[in-house]
Amino acid sequence: MEALLILGIMLFLLLLGFPMKVPLIVAALAVLLVFHPDVTPAVLVQQMIGGIKPAALIAVPMFIFAADIMTRGNSANRLLDLVTAFVGHLRGGLPIASAISCTLFGAMSGSTQATVVAIGGPLRPQLLKAGYPDSFTTALIINASDIALLIPPSIGMIVYGVVSGTSIGELFIAGIGPGLLVLLLFCIYCWIASIRMQIPRQEKKDSATRRTAVRRALLPLGFPLIIIGGIYSGMFSPTEAAAISVLYAAILEIVCFRDLSLKDIPEIALSTGLVTAVVFILVGAGAAFSWVISFAQLPDALINNWLGLTPDSGYWTIMLTIAIAYFIGCMFVDPIVVILILTPIFHPVATAAGIDPVLVGIVVTLQVAIGSATPPFGCDIFTAIAIFRRPYLEVIRGTPPFIAILLLAGVLLIAFPGISLFLRNLAFG
Repeated sequence: MEALLILGIMLFLLLLGFPMKVPLIVAALAVLLVFHPDVTPAVLVQQMIGGIKPAALIAVPMFIFAADIMTRGNSANRLLDLVTAFVGHLRGGLPIASAISCTLFGAMSGSTQATVVAIGGPLRPQLLKAGYPDSFTTALIINASDIALLIPPSIGMIVYGVVSGTSIGELFIAGIGPGLLVLLLFCIYCWIASIRMQIPRQEKKDSATRRTAVRRALLPLGFPLIIIGGIYSGMFSPTEAAAISVLYAAILEIVCFRDLSLKDIPEIALSTGLVTAVVFILVGAGAAFSWVISFAQLPDALINNWLGLTPDSGYWTIMLTIAIAYFIGCMFVDPIVVILILTPIFHPVATAAGIDPVLVGIVVTLQVAIGSATPPFGCDIFTAIAIFRRPYLEVIRGTPPFIAILLLAGVLLIAFPGISLFLRNLAFG
């Protein structure tokens, strides 16, 4: 009955158009008032405050701030010029350059939506001019941006690490292999698609152009080196890496490149503050909701009675169930909300079954990324609609092949855990 009440309230409020935080809080409050009247509702406020207390969450606004600074500046264009100078002349060179650029910018921002804006804006006109269909171009940018959730720093990994208690540093390092795997699969598909569409090759850049591109991109390439190298070497934590990334972004865009000035920082900080407020409200509401469903013992009922999932169910059954649940959830709801709701349900079962929590976190992050670009309500789809000003059906038309590739990557991660865990074991073993 409690589960039906929660589902009914959430669906009703979502259909009325309320933002996700309202159904989370109202559903949690209704369960307490109807089924647990002896529990004071004030406990929800305590859980919301507790949900945003973990020190690791400090990294979220700082990575968002760094991404905002770079998006307003010129770092993305410099990376794009670098990649295009070296691979633009290959068969499928422009789409391949798009995927590589999304990966590099994702290693700087940790945000899929920031990557869609920063890379999609300048690259989409070039792809269209080269003869690629709009549906292919838009789908490529949306799905290649998903790599930003796998390549550190990843905001999704930070939230998952806080909710599950998994080491964020280990998640960051473990995400590198899967991110590169997805990039490789996308590059292969772009090469095949370009041959099938008979797109002519671009002119090969001369040595002078390449040297200029390398020189212009050297400083932006310092972002992943600082973040990954610092965490890998133990020089600083992920939270400290976030602070350093903000300082580095400001120095690059204001002092070195001079694309921004100090007077631009307050406006950028305001934008970051608005996004951070939304994220933290969702985290707080999700923490309260998670506490209520745990208090009501709904995870046990869902896992044992509805899904029949136990620690003895077997590796493949548990991992595939987790992957499908997160994938479907993110087709309809914001990824952060899905992580907050489902992690307390599935994480204990996976842990009890002896599955490495870092591997679970990487699989979850990939499924969240896929769902973010999957119809009907993947958040990256609506970002693309707003940025590119294209109709919904046109934006989603070219997504099925990329979604299939991402799902294949998910199966490979489950079948071959070493893709995720090799670098983690090397760094922390």
